[in-house]
Amino acid sequence: MLKIGFIVTPGFPVMSLAALSVFEFANISAEKKLYDIQVLSEDGASIATVAGTGLETTAYGSEHFDTLIIGGNTRVVPSSPKLIAFIAGAAKNSRRISSICTGAFALADAGLLDDRRVTTHWLFTDELKSRFPKIRLEANRLFVVDGSVWTAAGNSAGIDLTLCMLENDYGYDLARSVARILVVDYRRSGGQPQLSALFQINPKSDRIQTALAHVRRNLQASLSVEDLARIAGLGPRQFSRAFRNETGLSPAKAIESIRIEAARLMIEQSRHSVDFIANETGFGDQERMRRAFLRVLGHPPQVVRRMAQVDPAAR
Repeated sequence: MLKIGFIVTPGFPVMSLAALSVFEFANISAEKKLYDIQVLSEDGASIATVAGTGLETTAYGSEHFDTLIIGGNTRVVPSSPKLIAFIAGAAKNSRRISSICTGAFALADAGLLDDRRVTTHWLFTDELKSRFPKIRLEANRLFVVDGSVWTAAGNSAGIDLTLCMLENDYGYDLARSVARILVVDYRRSGGQPQLSALFQINPKSDRIQTALAHVRRNLQASLSVEDLARIAGLGPRQFSRAFRNETGLSPAKAIESIRIEAARLMIEQSRHSVDFIANETGFGDQERMRRAFLRVLGHPPQVVRRMAQVDPAAR
């Protein structure tokens, strides 16, 4: 039986506990206790959620855990010396040490994130990077696994993180079964962006919006900077500069993001072949699309499709 320790701090959101449901239903599905789950705090007192309800906890101390998870909060909570010491000790004795949302700050305070690939909720990425410049921040990822250190973005991403842990511990079939019980996707890849391309790429000027609307309607076209600049009524250099200023991306990177999102949705929601989808979304061939998926989503198209295939009853 694997012991899971989950640390909470005063004012934590109830949703952060959703990650523990994966372990809870793994026990139910397996009809035996695969995981022993303990909710921990510094003093072992009743800890109030942001909604004001209380949660009974156990004080952390010398006990060892297979997996220690630092839960998130609605704000960055200062790490006490006792917490830092406990996390540092757990890093030596635990197989995995993890964080959800702002829990990454506690791992960083304990010195565990230097030179590691990590993520946190997009609301806190700038603060995390400025306070801990040695980390290798992957700001727009649902979760990141770097050796024994696992970090998740927001509270819903904690479910994806623990499903991945479950799969590593007991295999794909049990993890997929638990995802079906929880009525969640099995499972969003760690590389999937926190925010969709359509949400992120939101320019203010009518000219850039017109160019992007053309992109979304014509994904099969070559979509050169010259063509988009002409549609926007600007010169190519002026267009590229204005596009980057308004979106934070180059035109080429924005086009790729929109193509990946369109292709991912077609792969998850249709039965079209990968070749057909690659042509429809402008990648041209499946190898080019495969490389883009691996780089951005962390999985090739076939794996994305497999993870989206659930029983009609589960839908």
